[in-house]
Amino acid sequence: MSQTPDSAVRTYIQHHRTAFLDDLAEWLRIPSVSAQPDHATDVRRSADWLAAKLKETGFPTAEVWPTPGAPAVFAEWPSGDPEAPTVLVYGHHDVQPAAREDGWNSEPFEPVVRDNRLYARGAADDKGQVFFHTLGVRAHLAATGRTAPAVNLKLLVEGEEESGSPHFRALVEEHAERLTADAVIVSDTGMWSEDTPTVCTGMRGLAECEIRLYGPDQDVHSGSFGGAVPNPATAAARLVAALHDEHARVAIPGFYDGVIELTDRERALFAELPFDEQQWLRTARSYATHGEAGHTTLERIWARPTAEVNGIGGGYQGPGSKTIIPSSAMVKLSFRLVAGQDPDHVEKVVRAWAAEQVPAGIRCEIAFGGATRPCLTPLDHPALQSVVRAMGRAFEKPVRFTREGGSGPAADLQEVLGAPVLFLGISVPSDGWHAPDEKVELDLLLKGVETSAYLWGDLAEHWSHAP
Repeated sequence: MSQTPDSAVRTYIQHHRTAFLDDLAEWLRIPSVSAQPDHATDVRRSADWLAAKLKETGFPTAEVWPTPGAPAVFAEWPSGDPEAPTVLVYGHHDVQPAAREDGWNSEPFEPVVRDNRLYARGAADDKGQVFFHTLGVRAHLAATGRTAPAVNLKLLVEGEEESGSPHFRALVEEHAERLTADAVIVSDTGMWSEDTPTVCTGMRGLAECEIRLYGPDQDVHSGSFGGAVPNPATAAARLVAALHDEHARVAIPGFYDGVIELTDRERALFAELPFDEQQWLRTARSYATHGEAGHTTLERIWARPTAEVNGIGGGYQGPGSKTIIPSSAMVKLSFRLVAGQDPDHVEKVVRAWAAEQVPAGIRCEIAFGGATRPCLTPLDHPALQSVVRAMGRAFEKPVRFTREGGSGPAADLQEVLGAPVLFLGISVPSDGWHAPDEKVELDLLLKGVETSAYLWGDLAEHWSHAP
């Protein structure tokens, strides 16, 4: 009896499972820590290793792209079908620092398997999730009898994500023509849980600033001058107090301009997730939830913009008292942005708001850092539906939807390339990204392989000749 396409994919994966995991372990042994200059040669070695492995997989093009920092890897495998959509897969090959003395139960760069889990730095974030595409595309070819993928397949795997991607946007702009795609698949995210497969549909953006307030030219005596000259520490406290209204809504005029509100369907989909708020509070090390009135906790962290005080200071901080009017004070703020918000507009309204809050006699200086735009894929987008169908086939369960509250370089790909961003990740919260004993569940890793194997054919069938 001939095999069904799904059983052919699963058979191929099982036959090549050991070799796949051996290769992944070899890559994980390279300590590609981008944040530590001592590991610069290791990051380059990691890029060279991946480029060679992608050529071995079958990619006719696999190149190491230099940047002023750590190198990225680009690979391309044309479909040969003029109607095929072009898909770019994004991930990163650099990892967080790790040492045995940090609390690991084994050497972080010597992969070990315990209880069907692979432990090593980068196992989940992000080498494992990048690497599952190599076996996935081979399984896709084996099950379909093709000699090239059903889509024009490209990979971009950067080497500085764990260092803030300082050169990533410039790299994408420099190579925009070669990176052109109809859709971007980001495999640097996770699922809700082992039992609940999910697809992320968006990430928030980020804008951050430091506000410095200056009063007297030096600290002055509070007995001689207190109550008679403006105090920058008081001005900083009033500034922070004015940041939100009584409903925990950001009180900066114009801050919500352009915000795309959640639809009733999206709110209902969030509500379907098995969210345990008390467990979430324990993870947050908090005793109560708090946030914008009228929204659930998941809505607040995934789909609502926020303003947070990251730091506040000024005046004397030592033991005992020092009765002064301080000469300066500072506030650090960050703003998480959602679809429809423009970081440049947010900067403009924050500057205008701060100027209104500062009293006469206080000089205000505001410095904004680099911004990240939010990204959001509509639920009815055909490429998103292909990801959902492929994951549903692999997991044999309904696939639900999430968003992520953090920010990442996905928005740069969306903005520069003008392509929708989809998220395909199989990591779960217990995988311990950035923590000791980072791991990946092997069963889920192979489900990622299987999802990848189904995805390219589904995209070609339902989204051929993409606009």
